[in-house]
Amino acid sequence: MRAIGTNLIINKIEEEITTDSGLLLSNEDVKEMRYHKGKVVLPGSDVTYIEKGDVIYYDSRQAYTLVIGGESCTIIQQRDVVVVL
Repeated sequence: MRAIGTNLIINKIEEEITTDSGLLLSNEDVKEMRYHKGKVVLPGSDVTYIEKGDVIYYDSRQAYTLVIGGESCTIIQQRDVVVVL
């Protein structure tokens, strides 16, 4: 499996998010948030500045989830990455 061009194959990282007052957000509230956290599995051939293993935040509205070989993975484009940790 290879990512082509500026596409990235990532795995989503599930987070528990709490508010400033200490309330834990439900899974439904977290899913509605625009930016999600993920780990880069394979960067595409034309991707710059992002490497395999990087943890990123990306625009979840531009992501596509596929099942390849029984494993779920998410495909995004480099331009949809907002932060590299």
